[in-house]
Amino acid sequence: MTIMSRPLDNVRNIGISAHIDSGKTTLTERILFYTGRIHAIHEVRGKDGVGATMDHMELEKEKGITITSACTFAQWEDDRGNEININIIDTPGHVDFTIEVERSLRVLDGAILVLCGTSGVQSQSITVDRQMKRYNVPRIAFVNKLDNPGSSPFIVSEQLRTKLGHNAVMFQIPIGAESELKGIVDLVKMRSFIFEGENGENVTEGEIAADMLDLATEKREELLEALSEYDDELMEIVMNGEDAPEDMVNAAARKGTITLGLTPVFMGSAYKNVGVQKLLHAVSLYLPSPYDVDNVAFDLDNDEASVTLESDSTKPFVGYVFKLEDGAYGQLSYMRVYQGKISKGDAMYNMTNGKKHSIGRLMRVHSADTEDILVAEAGDIIAVFGVDCATGTTFTNGDLRYNMTSMFVPAPVIDMKLILNDRKNSANLSKALNRFGKEDPTFRVRVDEESGETIISGMGELHLEIYVERMKREYQVDLEVGRPQVAYRESIEQDSPFDYSHKKQSGGRGQYGKVVGALRKTEEDFVMENNVSGGNIPKEYISSCEKGFRGCLKEGALIGFPVVNVMVDLQDGAYHNVDSDDISFQLAARGAFREAYSRANPIILEPIMLVDIETPTEFQGTVMGNLNSRRGIITGTTEDETFCKINAEVPLSEMFGYVGELRSMTQGKAEYTMEFAKYAKVPKTLHDELVKEFSEKKK
Repeated sequence: MTIMSRPLDNVRNIGISAHIDSGKTTLTERILFYTGRIHAIHEVRGKDGVGATMDHMELEKEKGITITSACTFAQWEDDRGNEININIIDTPGHVDFTIEVERSLRVLDGAILVLCGTSGVQSQSITVDRQMKRYNVPRIAFVNKLDNPGSSPFIVSEQLRTKLGHNAVMFQIPIGAESELKGIVDLVKMRSFIFEGENGENVTEGEIAADMLDLATEKREELLEALSEYDDELMEIVMNGEDAPEDMVNAAARKGTITLGLTPVFMGSAYKNVGVQKLLHAVSLYLPSPYDVDNVAFDLDNDEASVTLESDSTKPFVGYVFKLEDGAYGQLSYMRVYQGKISKGDAMYNMTNGKKHSIGRLMRVHSADTEDILVAEAGDIIAVFGVDCATGTTFTNGDLRYNMTSMFVPAPVIDMKLILNDRKNSANLSKALNRFGKEDPTFRVRVDEESGETIISGMGELHLEIYVERMKREYQVDLEVGRPQVAYRESIEQDSPFDYSHKKQSGGRGQYGKVVGALRKTEEDFVMENNVSGGNIPKEYISSCEKGFRGCLKEGALIGFPVVNVMVDLQDGAYHNVDSDDISFQLAARGAFREAYSRANPIILEPIMLVDIETPTEFQGTVMGNLNSRRGIITGTTEDETFCKINAEVPLSEMFGYVGELRSMTQGKAEYTMEFAKYAKVPKTLHDELVKEFSEKKK
């Protein structure tokens, strides 16, 4: 018998995120199989040539990696007979495609953090966890690949606590280890579950084996002790040594998870079909429904006051576009409906530009396939066809003027020059660049004003290589690429005062503006403080000054890269009743910035990358020596019997071509991952080289 509940109690909007190669897409494939969404399991690097369902791009199937986040919808019947509707987004693990994780977590209510049972918490696990915290996304952890040699859910659970700061609590323990893995013990039910059959579809529940009972009892006590923090009645039962009811345990676990105070840990092997069905039960039991999450918008008619959106289909419609796909037949906009509902044929209004759009097609998405629907309600994740908008756009029905916060977009760290072999391809190249720039906020395009060359910028070599390959395949553009270039930045090391007047008199009305103040260092990219008193610069010209200062940030004087971490302290100035205008103060600000910048000891900053390497211990010394030669700083090492993990901070400029060198140093046995950490000052010799190179280029 199905238990009646509010409509959205049985909806889960979840993401599956992890470090690359933790088995994320394999897990998603099993979830789709067990929920009946697909009828055959295909592997990420499938020998059948099909590839995983959610990796629908040819490049994804070829490389065996996830490049774009993919959405799907599945249904699962939980232990109580409720049918749970699950919207799933499978996200890339590679750091170069981090925007896909960012945009997905922005609209999700909960997440599964997948961890490799052997490697545990890795660099991208830390990044993904930071993203989850940024959007306050409750999560459960799944320790995968427990069939691998050396795997241990106990060590990984401890790493969740020590490396990520989670209150990680094991809800299961494995039955068997490594190649002998065959099931799990459920510490809430205190029952064993064995997974058998060709695809693990036959789940046998039974008594816990005698040789596992002591460990299971010990871990259950730890579980109940952790959960008693979230329920006083449960705490009393535990303290009295009584047996806790299952419903009470689950309610406390749900409360702890949703409030981000607890991370339940589940386990198994997606590849060996162990533990996935129990994970689905955990999704339904512990992760939030749309009712359990506060979503905030800003009222544009009320000085951007915060408003909590209600997951109620009877309220006025509010939706948020988090992802775009610009195809041959028009734009597909992925939208989360936060409030109200929208039907085919309805009108909705873009809160960025006020434009009205009529809904021609509403669709539910399953990877590359779509299914037309007539209505979408609060809590749904759907796609709208043919609506021209940007990522991060809020839509309403026009009765409300609300806007939702945009997602965090990291700055690109690498540039690459495109060289067209055939000028006839320029139109296709333009189409490709426009599409990719619209779909991916971390993919930037610019034209070098001096050389006329097209420069693309992104998060890493792989990121740009994928887009170049897509230009060739999808748009038949015949092109070559230049050597990747580091996206340097410029900044200042000391405060520098300015007192600058702009005067121009050439008959008729002239131009006049005077600005006085100082450039100072700051942690922010740019900020201007208005400390002008007495109306010496009229209010209407303060924004002109800021516009002028901002205009100087695009291209620094040292090597022509953007200027960051600069604060303008605007203290005083002067104006003329007739000759002063907007352009006068813009030009005064530009002149002041140029003079003050040259006296502020300008410096060049370079991107520093976090590099994590796993290598056989025999090559440890060679790898570390090579990192030192690349100006790397070793920040940590850990060893087991055969493998060594090395953590280092290395300038991006020293990491080009590293994959080939690492393979040759380690007989192809080592692997590495890399992600952006920070910007840091370049050494004096490199500073001089870069300045000299820029000067010669300008001649």
